[in-house]
Amino acid sequence: MRAVIIEDEEFATKRLMKLVEELAPEIEVIGTLNSVESGVKWFKKNDRPDLIFLDIQLNDGYGFDILDDVTDHPPVIFTTAYNEFAIRGFKYNGVDYLLKPIVKSDLKTALEKFKKNVTRNGNTSTDNLEHLKQLFHKEYKHRFMVKVGNQFRSFNVEDIAYFKSHEGLICLQTHTGQSYPIEYTIDQLENILNPIHFFRINRKFMVSVKAVVEIHSYFNSRLLLKLLPKEEEQIVVSRERTTNFKRWLDM
Repeated sequence: MRAVIIEDEEFATKRLMKLVEELAPEIEVIGTLNSVESGVKWFKKNDRPDLIFLDIQLNDGYGFDILDDVTDHPPVIFTTAYNEFAIRGFKYNGVDYLLKPIVKSDLKTALEKFKKNVTRNGNTSTDNLEHLKQLFHKEYKHRFMVKVGNQFRSFNVEDIAYFKSHEGLICLQTHTGQSYPIEYTIDQLENILNPIHFFRINRKFMVSVKAVVEIHSYFNSRLLLKLLPKEEEQIVVSRERTTNFKRWLDM
């Protein structure tokens, strides 16, 4: 069987090739590509492989753009740096995916599923691809309007360090130390903010990656954070969110 890897990180490509060789030596990696442009060109010039390992987000676009250009593409195992909360829809739709950094056991499971279900003309279903496109092309909130006295001000999400629950209100905290109440819940913020840039660490806080300046081990397998602007109370990543928080920072 022949496979193609489409991945824009050289280290991730080499690691994936090594793991595939170890777990499925019968699969020959015949090409490694690092962009939408190179992927489209490759499929126009070469015969159809049996399997594609496809990074969803590439430097020049989405991996879906390559599949849209290929009339009859083979089965796909997707890779993504999104945290598990953002990609839980994968499991419900039966699409194979690997969360980066790739875990050997996850790859083994995906390859076993591929070998079990593959047919000569087997393709990832159109419905599944459409679901994934919607998930990763989702438009996230770019600005928040807040009331300051009798006036209103608009803040870009890039200006926001974190959101916190305080005395029944949700406040946005800017990188410059300003704090303003907003009419959203933490649950709502989790759905409308880009998970690449913001992570909910517990019931009260949703933080920007730029706001995290120090991380310390804490008891009960939790993490203690130092944020900027500084918070007087201890900022702790809840135990159930610690693993995903580490993955989020490692994107």
